Amino acid sequence: MKKLILIPAIAALLLSCKTQNQTMENPQEWKRTTNIYEVNVRQYTPEGTFNAFEKHLPRLKKMGVKTLWFMPITPIAQLNKKGSMGSQYAAYDYTSINPEFGTLEDFKHLVDEAHKMGFNVIIDWVANHTGWDHVWTKSHPEYYLKDADGSFHKASGMDDIIELDFTNKEMRLEMIEAMKYWVKETNIDGFRCDLASWVEVDFWQQARPEVEKLKPLFFIGEFDELENPEYGKVFDASYSWKWMHLSKDFYQKQLPLSDLKNLLEQYSKIGDNSMRAWFTSNHDENSWNGTEYEKYGDFAPALAVFSATWNGVPLLYNGQELPMKTKRLEFFEKDPIPWNGKFELEDFYKTLLTLKSENPALRGGDPAVTTFWINTTANDKVLAYLRKNGDKEVLVLINTSKDAINFKLEDDHSVGSYKNVFSKAKAEFAKGSDVKLDAYGYLVFEK
Repeated sequence: MKKLILIPAIAALLLSCKTQNQTMENPQEWKRTTNIYEVNVRQYTPEGTFNAFEKHLPRLKKMGVKTLWFMPITPIAQLNKKGSMGSQYAAYDYTSINPEFGTLEDFKHLVDEAHKMGFNVIIDWVANHTGWDHVWTKSHPEYYLKDADGSFHKASGMDDIIELDFTNKEMRLEMIEAMKYWVKETNIDGFRCDLASWVEVDFWQQARPEVEKLKPLFFIGEFDELENPEYGKVFDASYSWKWMHLSKDFYQKQLPLSDLKNLLEQYSKIGDNSMRAWFTSNHDENSWNGTEYEKYGDFAPALAVFSATWNGVPLLYNGQELPMKTKRLEFFEKDPIPWNGKFELEDFYKTLLTLKSENPALRGGDPAVTTFWINTTANDKVLAYLRKNGDKEVLVLINTSKDAINFKLEDDHSVGSYKNVFSKAKAEFAKGSDVKLDAYGYLVFEK
């Protein structure tokens, strides 16, 4: 049996901070039990506004959502924009609201209501680039990288955005002031930092402590820590891009399960000073590369189970609770999520998100939690692991193959009395107990 011991993290701060409506935990604590739900305001409702989205808060609370991540809320640049509406990632101004979504007061009200209901709120921060007619292009053209002919430098492969020059100290300071603006004005709880590794790491090292002079915040960066380890020292969580790509190849090319396990070993060796975000979809993946079902087929639900139970933080994209099996949302046009009142996976996600939040064995980035591989007679097909924190344990069994299988548990760690978190049925496991899993099936038990 192979044992996966997770490296201890820096002790979590036991502070709390006042918000306008309630006393919220320091994110160094709530990040351990949270999940992140990405909100595409433009496509969430036919209206595409903050006010219209706000009506969904009770449903999301019931589903177990803890942290709301709003895609960029700043105005969209019009020069060289794509499509009729442009990209939300091509900012016109860092310190005002996209009128498409409503007003600053509307967003403040949304954040206040979310806080009252126990949500945390983070917003997308696009530091690497702006749109072609961002206000800085007129007031401070020196803030931008330039080509040899003196023109603004386009971001790689993207015609609607131009890159900022992070050697410019004044630009850095103004960027930091813009980030502080949203904390002061709207009381958000953190940032999801777009293309974080495209920005010099010393900017984030400079920015985070300055912005956190206002309050402790949660920072998740769009980078993979296996490729950019230095960024993991600044951010609370990062993307598991390598896992997302490999799990797709695993399903589509029938790769050996050992490939997935080896990658998970690499992630675990990073330790607990930061966390990984696990996901099967997000705004980029859904629009450009396919829905989770287009990528993973019948394996998609099992990967969602993994995302919620492995060490880290689960990340969902709006609409996955429907699910949107073949629906790719347009990026530059209005294309509302086809809500139909039938949230087929709402209970599925509620079970997983509640388990993640309430069972101490699933705390992310917590040195008190140990993860063990569970030995079975089908180690080449079953992803089996147990997470343990004191006397709290969660056992996860996932069939990664396209065939139903029968196998035996051959591990002392899985011995005991359990409850199936989905069916609520009780189960007794001894060494040598028989287990059956359907094709791409999964079982999750609480001890």
